[in-house]
Order: sequence, then structure tokens, then C-alpha cells
Amino acid sequence: MTVNDDSFSNWKTREEIAESMIPIIGKLHRERDVTVLLHSRSLVNKSVVSILKTHRFARQIAGAELSVVETLPFLRALTTLDLGPSQIDLAMLAETYRADERGLSVEAFTAEAVAGATGGNKIERGAGRDVVLYGFGRIGRLVARLLIEKAGSGNGLRLRAIVVRGGGEQDIVKRASLLRRDSIHGQFQGTITVDEESGTILANGNAIKVIYADDPSEIDYTAYGVRDAILIDNTGKWRDRAGLSQHLRPGIDKVVLTAPGKGDVPNIVHGVNHDTVKPDERILSCASCTTNAIVPPLKAMDDEYGVLRGHVETVHSFTNDQNLLDNYHNSERRGRSAPLNMVITETGAASAVTKALPDLKARITGSSIRVPVPDVSIAILNLQLARETSREEVLDHLREVSLTSPLKRQIDFTTAPDAVSSDFIGSRHASIVDAGATKVEGDNAILYLWYDNEFGYSCQVIRVVQHVSGVEYPTFPAPAV
Repeated sequence: MTVNDDSFSNWKTREEIAESMIPIIGKLHRERDVTVLLHSRSLVNKSVVSILKTHRFARQIAGAELSVVETLPFLRALTTLDLGPSQIDLAMLAETYRADERGLSVEAFTAEAVAGATGGNKIERGAGRDVVLYGFGRIGRLVARLLIEKAGSGNGLRLRAIVVRGGGEQDIVKRASLLRRDSIHGQFQGTITVDEESGTILANGNAIKVIYADDPSEIDYTAYGVRDAILIDNTGKWRDRAGLSQHLRPGIDKVVLTAPGKGDVPNIVHGVNHDTVKPDERILSCASCTTNAIVPPLKAMDDEYGVLRGHVETVHSFTNDQNLLDNYHNSERRGRSAPLNMVITETGAASAVTKALPDLKARITGSSIRVPVPDVSIAILNLQLARETSREEVLDHLREVSLTSPLKRQIDFTTAPDAVSSDFIGSRHASIVDAGATKVEGDNAILYLWYDNEFGYSCQVIRVVQHVSGVEYPTFPAPAV
């Protein structure tokens, strides 16, 4: 047999194994609210090739490819357990099993590693939590996709309604079409139909009522069967407590803003300060996409080295608040054509750091340039550290953080030498460390952090909503602290 024949035979074997994993992963998700992960990447609703590519991706960050031959026994072991709602990382199971020297079987080790999700420890599945989207623009539609994707057994978050201003004839059809097809993020994974008579969009079986209103005060959500809901405001029209409190109408329990909050509105970056949200807090903000991109790696660097001062320069994709062609705009530079120019503008991300990291003593400054790409941005974080270090040490630290720390869902890591912005469209992490671009000299470190300012940020929003709604399920094996 030639090398080519041997490689192809090996590929076909791994394809067959990945095919056998799909129904197991799907059944665990639908029937038990268990999300199977691989290095914090969900394997739910993934294709054979996607599962194999996710296993191969481990080579970039862990140094060696993870094989489906290695992870399948752990997946099968999960099916024998009385699991409750949880997230289970097969890569972490395999890694900790390799390091374990007790000689346990895969079944015995898996049962021990996920014991917090079984028997008397498991979380009981609830009735689900209603969610309402106020606004249905770029972030609103991506959040809708994520909510529908994560519906699972129906016992988690349930998108019940969206609120928009009336847009004339066939408004609901046009909005459904925008949900179905996206020029950047591609086709919706599933089926979407419209019931114009009832004003409902049906997406993968989820009935989403379209409510037309010009003002929050016009709506009684209980009239649409919505109860105790979390409302996600994607408009950014109101940013302080007084304005956002207008959403606290019948049927709405909490309000989450997808923009930086003002005044005493808590700015939450999941993974960093989400555990500071008080149970009785009814209004909070998910800060900005750039704040979410820089705060997790900033925390990782401060925890290990100490940060004395820093500056962040964001090279940001253009957004809908800019003009396609030169035209009047309240902001002088943003009035100039977005697809034709680099546009210097301001960013509030640096000042927002203090809300998410109140213990950070370093002064962080920031500025921003909008550039002619439709999605994915990069933040250049220039830090003066409290001690000298080396490039190798910093990269080893950030690689480990991305693999095993509580920030592994926020920080990703790439060693690809030819990485460019479009490679990160669809990334679910808050930011991705570009190892090849990292510079360290003495006590100065410069990090280049890619981030999908649309989809990655939307994933962070969903994580916050899951947390405050009580359906953020624990991950096993537990990440190292």
C-alpha cells in the first residue's frame, strides 16, 4: 500500500468515526441539555468534516492533533451516565486522562470527571426562559441565530418575540429574509418560514412573534404570552438606567444592552466580571465588542505579570453608523465614505476597562481607526508590565490560558503564519491572540488580538444572558483556576 493509499484509508476511517459521533452528540443535546465541546468549541449540529477540522485545530494550540479515535470512547462513556444539563469538553477529558496515572478505565475516569453533572449533583432542567429582542439589526439577527441554535430541548433560552418599527408592505417577509441569508455570515442553518397572518417567523420550529412598536411604553408583552423574559436591546438608543428602564414592561424581568452602558449601568464582560452581577440587578450592559476583545487578555496578562500602563489601538471594520458615500453625519469623519476610506474615530473601550476590571490600577488609553472591511477587527494592545519576560513565556502563558483557564471561551490562540482578518469570521471567542505578530522586549509586550466584532461579540452577549437567566450550565472537567 502506498503512502497516499494509507493516508486516504486513515481519512475514511476517521470520517466513519466522526459520523458515528453526530447522533450521540445530538441526542445528548436534545434529551439532556448536554453540549459536547472540543477545546471550548461546540460540536453540536456540526458536520463530519467540521468535527474532523475541530480535532485537527488542536495542533495549532496544543502542539499535537487530537484524534476522533481518542475522543470517541469518552463520548460513548457519557451516554452511560445519568447526566444533567452541562457542557463537557472531550479534549479536556482526553488531556486529563493522559496525565492521570491511576490506571482507571475511560468509563471510570469519565464518571469521576463529570460527577458534578450526575446523580444528586446534576442541575434539574427547568421550563426555559423567554427572550425578547428589541431591534433586529446586525447584532440582533446574529443573537437570534444563536438563540435558535441553542434552543436544544427547549428548556434553555427561548426566543419568543422581536420588536421593530413598522417597515411597510411585506415587512416581516423582508426581515425573515435578512435572518435567512447574510452576506458575511452565510446561510441560516435550518429552515425559516413566515406566517404573515399571525405575524410570526418560524425558525427551526421556534415561533417568533414580530411586534411592531415605536416606543417601549406601547407594549404589554404578556398579551403575547411572554412571561418573566429577558429583553435584549440591540438598538443602542437608550444607554442609561432611566432610558433602559422603559423596557421593564409587563412580561419583562431584565434588560440587557448590547452597547456600553452609561452611569451606574454595570458593564459586563463574560468570563471576567459576570459573577459580580447581583441577582436583583434588572438592567445591565454587555459593553462593546472592543471592550470584550481586550479585557480578557488584559486580565490574563495582569494576573501573570502585572500591568503598569497600556494603550489599545483598534483597527475596526466599518459599521452601519457610517455612510456608504460622503454625506451629512453628526460625527464629522464618520460622514465620509466608509468603504473608501480609513477613518479615525474614538473608542470608549479603554475607559470601559475600569468598569470590568476595577482592581486594575493601570491607566489604559485608546484610539480607533475604521477601515474598509465589513467584519472582523484587530486590537493592538501595548502593555508595560510589572516585570520583564520573554516572547516565548508570554506565548506559552496565553496558549495555556486559551486551553485550560476559565477564560478559554473568551481567548483563542492562533499560530497560523498567514492569518488575515477574514479567517476569523464566525469566531465565537471574544478575541484571538495572533502568536506570530506578538512582540515582547523586557517589560514591554504588544499583543495583536483579532475579533469578530459581530459574531464573537454576539456570543459574549448570549453567555451573559445565559448567566443572568440561570441556564449557563457548568463545564466539565472544570477548568483550572
